[in-house]
Amino acid sequence: MVVTGGARGIGAATARLLVERGCAVVIADVLDDEAARLAEEPGPPAEHRHPDVTEPGQWERVFRETARTRGPITGLVNNAGILAIGSIEEQTPEEFRRVWEVNLLGAWPGMRAALPHLRRAGGGAVVNVSSTAGLMGYADLGAYVASKWALRGLTKTAALEFARDGVRVCSLHPGPIDTPMTAGMDDSVVAGQPLPRFGTPREPAAMIVFLLREATFSIGSEFVADGGATTGSTVISELDRD
Repeated sequence: MVVTGGARGIGAATARLLVERGCAVVIADVLDDEAARLAEEPGPPAEHRHPDVTEPGQWERVFRETARTRGPITGLVNNAGILAIGSIEEQTPEEFRRVWEVNLLGAWPGMRAALPHLRRAGGGAVVNVSSTAGLMGYADLGAYVASKWALRGLTKTAALEFARDGVRVCSLHPGPIDTPMTAGMDDSVVAGQPLPRFGTPREPAAMIVFLLREATFSIGSEFVADGGATTGSTVISELDRD
């Protein structure tokens, strides 16, 4: 299993959970020190690779080396992502483009490079980590929202194409999760959710592992781990009680 953005947050929790399940894991991340420490944690051995996910050639190297040292590749988690805050009026083209390069153009070459290996393994699964921002809009997150909607759409096309080779592709849409990306956000962000708290990284990670290993009849589907954020808001009902 290859997990991008695997050194922190949801990616690290996913890598740990896969190791607990006995999987051979490769942590693909540019954060070398953190990824190396994670790879050395107790359990079945994990490895660290350092790809720039926006470079197709580096993806091909990661999968070639992984196949040589870890054996057949049966899963890919496209989790690498970045966030840039700014209104449509304020954000620069360079900022917008960089978010797209990592969040979307980082996942696309990963799927391309993974497919031959997944095919040779007799099938497998890809999980693209989108966001609730791929299901709804957020002010001042235009680049992020657009990239996550696009990843959701790319997942649909990949699911249709990869199914021919027995490879399932689905998207996961986490809500506010307690990770370095959400550091600095206060509880007002989650106040209107049915479950008014930030999720732990292990909660969406558990769903990723389920999608990789157990969801054998799910293709092109969207799975949500958001404390009910996209279900609706409890704010009005709570006001009525006061």
